[in-house]
Amino acid sequence: MKLKRHIRKTAIALLLATSAVSSWASVIIHGTRIIFPSNEKEVTVRLSNEGQSPGLVQIWMDAGDISAKPDETKVPFILTPPLFRIEPGKGQTLRMIYTREPLPQDKETVFYLNLLEVPPRPVELEEENVNFMQMAFRTRIKVFYRPQVLNSQEAYYKGPSQFTWNVVRDDSGYALEVRNPTPYYFSLINAGLVSPVEGGHSIMNEEGGMVAPGGTQKFPLKDLKSMPAVGQKVKFEFLNDYGSAASAEGALSK
Repeated sequence: MKLKRHIRKTAIALLLATSAVSSWASVIIHGTRIIFPSNEKEVTVRLSNEGQSPGLVQIWMDAGDISAKPDETKVPFILTPPLFRIEPGKGQTLRMIYTREPLPQDKETVFYLNLLEVPPRPVELEEENVNFMQMAFRTRIKVFYRPQVLNSQEAYYKGPSQFTWNVVRDDSGYALEVRNPTPYYFSLINAGLVSPVEGGHSIMNEEGGMVAPGGTQKFPLKDLKSMPAVGQKVKFEFLNDYGSAASAEGALSK
């Protein structure tokens, strides 16, 4: 009977923790993305503890495998300090140092910065309390290594105007497909079709996704019932280098 109560309490705790992770995590990264110009030896990343308790923080990077363990990842960067304690209301500066291992110079390369925060065990909690669940909170943001020849804001912001857009059929119906011919990564917040009829409703995909240099990405349009005409207007939003949303438009090519 005691075991059943323990399992039930643990399940409830896990459910509550899952629904409230964003509000419980205290240590935050200043910024939602990092641009690393190839001509720089290192960049600094600012962290701060916005909570009421100290936190133990572990930092590592990965090359796209979210399940990779810190000691298994192979990236051309060194992070210092990799493990530290941060007091409430205090800040911490992280150094991200490029090891100069060769990376493509004709396009961006994306990596990911991981922050794992382990909050302290409450001091008033008794050691024998088996119903206590210690939660760790993970934050993961993108790091874009940008070759010096591409480090131009003007060229970057012109990128979305070079996208080509098509509507294709897939298993779930229709999808808006974008091709990115530029050497930059673009993270789209949303993408969709503007109604050809004045006052009509646009058909949007609000899930978004990232399109790689020279790559394609599909955005399912669940409400689209028939193939639209060539030239129909496309609207979308993408994240700029500062993590802010920027609006852009295009048109269907076929």
